[in-house]
Amino acid sequence: MNIPDQNFDPTHIEGYHAHIYYGDQVQRQVAADIRDAIETCFDVVLGRWRDKPVGPHPMPMYQVAFDKSVLPEILPWLMAVRGPLSILIHCCTGRSDLLDHTAGALWLGDSLVLDTAFFGNEVGRSA
Repeated sequence: MNIPDQNFDPTHIEGYHAHIYYGDQVQRQVAADIRDAIETCFDVVLGRWRDKPVGPHPMPMYQVAFDKSVLPEILPWLMAVRGPLSILIHCCTGRSDLLDHTAGALWLGDSLVLDTAFFGNEVGRSA
């Protein structure tokens, strides 16, 4: 096998974040409908609306935080309801935000280019 060493250890996954991106008012309404439904259907913590790019995120979005036990249910649900939206789902290890947002990430829909410079020279934190 030729698997690159990403210094990523999935045994440290504590939970996940989903970032629901939107680009215009039509997409924002789709994101709002998902937001309303996700809070009813799953045990999640909703972040606030970010109508401008923030941190490494290149588009407006909001964050959904959830426990790792929720992933098997929420992932196919998001796949089914995302419509035209891009969604980043990444793990939370508490060790490296950079690796969590890259090696520990997957995209639903079109992948976007994150501003990984936001994380500085971070390679990994010991925990």
